[in-house]
Amino acid sequence: MIKTYGKLSLVDNKWIMTAIPPHVAIRLKHLFPRIPKWQSGEFTFPNDSAHCADLSWFQQRYPMQMSCSDNITLNNGRISFENTQARMEVILRPDYKPADRHGLKEGQQIRQYQGQAIDLTLARLALLLGDDVGLGKTYTTAGLLLEAGTVPAAVVMQTHLQAQWQEKIESFTTLKVHKIKGTKPYSLPPADVYLYRYSQLLGWIDTFSDGFFKTVVYDEIQELRTGTKSGKGEAAKLLSDSSQYRLGLSATPIYNYGAEIWNIMQFLDSSLLGSFDEFTREWCKDDKQVADPEALGSYLREQNVMLRRTKRDVGQQMPPLNSIVEHVEADEKAIKSIDDLARQLALKTVSGSFMERGRAGRELDLLLRHATGVSKALSVARYASILAENGVPFMLVGWHRDVYDIWLKELARFKPAMYTGSESEAQKNESKRRFVEGETNIFIMSLRSGAGLDGLQYRCSTVLFGELDWSPKVHEQIIGRLDREGQQEQITAVYLNTDEGSDPPMVELLGLKQSQATGIIDPGKQLEARHSDKTRIQALAERYLASRNAAVKESA
Repeated sequence: MIKTYGKLSLVDNKWIMTAIPPHVAIRLKHLFPRIPKWQSGEFTFPNDSAHCADLSWFQQRYPMQMSCSDNITLNNGRISFENTQARMEVILRPDYKPADRHGLKEGQQIRQYQGQAIDLTLARLALLLGDDVGLGKTYTTAGLLLEAGTVPAAVVMQTHLQAQWQEKIESFTTLKVHKIKGTKPYSLPPADVYLYRYSQLLGWIDTFSDGFFKTVVYDEIQELRTGTKSGKGEAAKLLSDSSQYRLGLSATPIYNYGAEIWNIMQFLDSSLLGSFDEFTREWCKDDKQVADPEALGSYLREQNVMLRRTKRDVGQQMPPLNSIVEHVEADEKAIKSIDDLARQLALKTVSGSFMERGRAGRELDLLLRHATGVSKALSVARYASILAENGVPFMLVGWHRDVYDIWLKELARFKPAMYTGSESEAQKNESKRRFVEGETNIFIMSLRSGAGLDGLQYRCSTVLFGELDWSPKVHEQIIGRLDREGQQEQITAVYLNTDEGSDPPMVELLGLKQSQATGIIDPGKQLEARHSDKTRIQALAERYLASRNAAVKESA
């Protein structure tokens, strides 16, 4: 008779292990780190294929008392897990050939790496697709929605991308698309794909629990990095829970610290990382920073829940990003004008009550960033005018309205196009048209207005950062508007920083956040040394000065 070490039962769709001796409990906690070290008596596990496989494996060493039906259920779960794992291993092989897709418009095709992502989503049911910006995640989504059983589907995107998504899906496939209008629910017309804006989700929350949508796709899923703390997060969670397939798209899912990945995974596979307490206990230094980002990134890949390919991986190697840091002069009066208030806020941030520290910290951040942006705005505009005078099309990126006003005044003769939070969707589309069609060489864009925007790469290869963001991934998203398929030139990103105000501490913190994100998104990849070549910029400056000197001589 086989000796048993406890009892394992399936109750209310959960596995419950009881009556195990202390030495087995110690081994169990060692092999299942999510179990708190102080827990004893009863241990509970989800009834999913992964846990079935683990529990079945554990039973080989420590057999448990089980009913016949529970034993069959456990083995079926293990077999399902093993079959799925085998299928995913085949999909991820370099020589894998996806099946042909039906429903594509004439002349269109799904690329091999896009087909891999589609088939992995179908096998895994949930996927975070972190392919480099410009590798066609929109087309991967469209291909997924051609598969049987994946529609009707809800695709969620940022406000300014709704029209772009409709245009791409309809030009690529025969799928019928409907753009959701407003935040008040109405009877949906027949369609395959329904396009929601993140800002519309909360208004439609009561319609998401009926299982109507078979698939949900979150474009730029970093929009949900705060989890269910927001109304849109609550609605998105309900939408995810009622959908069979869940796909998140973003080359930059982590904007700040590594713990954001837990929130992201709640909308894709909420059981993978356990509860937030379990996640922080296993993986984190605190509730923000992941202790070993590379280990976590490797784990997500081992679980086949995250897939990321770079341009190099798919044969789209471009010249390295030319990243230039230029120090510009700041107007000391603008910085000194806030000295007294900044000092008071800084004191409250250090020594005030809990509420005072939080409020003062936010106010100090806003105050310093605004003053810094304004203080260097004139110098930034003068730097930008050098490129404009030489006919170089470029993006000029900032954050504050007062900064834009200074730029617009100084660069008025070049008639810049504006793509910021102040413009309507129609105005943004018109600004994009003016820039792409060559009516202006200056495209002024807000730091957080450009995610997902396509088409600028055909016109431009230079971006000037007139102000910084606290997240390095925001900068990557901006650069990604240019560094994508269709770009023929090397990308040049110029950071126009000052030694005063908020720029120095922001640069320091950006390095820490970058190391967290890189470890998770690209485990094993060291932070690369920046390629920096100022030759082109210096040549433009010399040409600009020469033309100015010539003009002065003529006038004399």
